[in-house]
Amino acid sequence: MKDQTDISALMYDIGARARAAAAELAFASPERKHAALIGAADAIDARRQDIIDANAEDQVFGEEKGLSPAMMDRLILDDRRVDGIVDGLRSVAAQADPVGEVIAEWDMPSGLNIRRVRTPLGVIGVIYESRPNVTADAGALCLKSGNAVILRGGSESFHSSTAIHACLQTGLSQAGLPADAIQLVPTRDRAAVSAMLTATDHIDVIVPRGGKGLVGLVQREARVPVFAHLEGICHIYVGATADPAMAAEIVLNAKTRRTGICGAMECLLIDWRFYTQHGPVLIDALVAAGVEVRAEGDLAKVPGTVPAQPDDFGREFLDMICAAKLVDGVDAAIEHIRTYGSNHTDAIVTADDQAAAHFFERLDSAILMRNASTQFADGGEFGMGAEIGIATGKMHARGPVGAEQLTSFKYLVTGNGTVRG
Repeated sequence: MKDQTDISALMYDIGARARAAAAELAFASPERKHAALIGAADAIDARRQDIIDANAEDQVFGEEKGLSPAMMDRLILDDRRVDGIVDGLRSVAAQADPVGEVIAEWDMPSGLNIRRVRTPLGVIGVIYESRPNVTADAGALCLKSGNAVILRGGSESFHSSTAIHACLQTGLSQAGLPADAIQLVPTRDRAAVSAMLTATDHIDVIVPRGGKGLVGLVQREARVPVFAHLEGICHIYVGATADPAMAAEIVLNAKTRRTGICGAMECLLIDWRFYTQHGPVLIDALVAAGVEVRAEGDLAKVPGTVPAQPDDFGREFLDMICAAKLVDGVDAAIEHIRTYGSNHTDAIVTADDQAAAHFFERLDSAILMRNASTQFADGGEFGMGAEIGIATGKMHARGPVGAEQLTSFKYLVTGNGTVRG
């Protein structure tokens, strides 16, 4: 393993090459970027067995490391998930190129014409755990938006990420774009993470994707700006007028489809009036599906539940576990979410337009939903092709971060011998 000096030198070299590549990418044509993404997708499709074999090595490493079932689920690649990676690359390729888009244009009395135009951020650093598909998603979105990217995958996905990265490099080479546009840190050494967090000369923004420990570390120690969410503590409030069959289907999907993703429901809030009319239908459905429901108050009397502890609210379980409680109306639900939520994704199930509008107006989560599963909190499901992450902050990008969100803007000002009096 390299010593700290070697890691510093390695990361400085990677950063300098990324900065040089970013300068070239900033004016690369949409056609060349499209060709690179299609070439990468074709390469992944052709080398899928190599990628799956590499992933098998990572699974052995993950099991030896003692990863949780949720983390193992994030790690695993099979034919279906490789298909998803290929489709994601092609979807991003098919999108309109955001670079150079005129966001606004106006003329001033002075005679100046002013345009606000999308421009790349520069170099993006992505630090992630487990999910090897992030290698492709992040590489694709950064390339589409004209940014160079430095990818630092988790130690558990090292082989898978390396195999996927090789395919991205193939796409770049075929399209005549610099290979340094998408770089993968070639070491598991954690010193590389620290070097990225302080690389203010070379990296313009850091995007962490992983658990609370990783994201918290990045937010505490980064000197580079960060797009991140700390946790996905997603709530579903089932209102008084909700259709019970619809509510049950949404709640089950939100909790059980994939428990290890940040859009999974972690807390169910049930309106008292719904419960009085329909009884424990939602709790019964969750228990029958194998979910451990940590219930408060009257819900704890429902057979199969477990009494909730105070720290079960405001907790990201990432497992077949959720908290549940009764609330007295939409304002009580809003208050609970404000207290325990993480500004990620929260949903209301209701037939009442006024209640839904109130919920949308009074909460400030990055994503708010009505009559839909929180599992849709995903850039691909938002039509972005893929996402580099979900941002819950309020500066610049918010919600799913796709290619458009990875741009800034500049002002292009044109005069005709115009001087200021």
